[in-house]
Amino acid sequence: MKVKEIGTLEAKTRLSDILLEVERGKHFYITRHGKRVAELSPITPQRNQPTFGCGKGVFIYVAADFDQPLDDFKEYTE
Repeated sequence: MKVKEIGTLEAKTRLSDILLEVERGKHFYITRHGKRVAELSPITPQRNQPTFGCGKGVFIYVAADFDQPLDDFKEYTE
């Protein structure tokens, strides 16, 4: 995979076009005075990202006093 280098002025003036290329999988180094200062690349999708409700049905039993304060911490809650 070849990474293209672009200057900050080009990145500024062509940002929308460059982002379209990034969405298609291309990578860029943004340079200032010939030195690399940033890398622009597609975001890799997160795997196994938990979603709301993903634990539904996993817990079979929850004690009736589950959300009650612990005895060890009573002095802090009174």
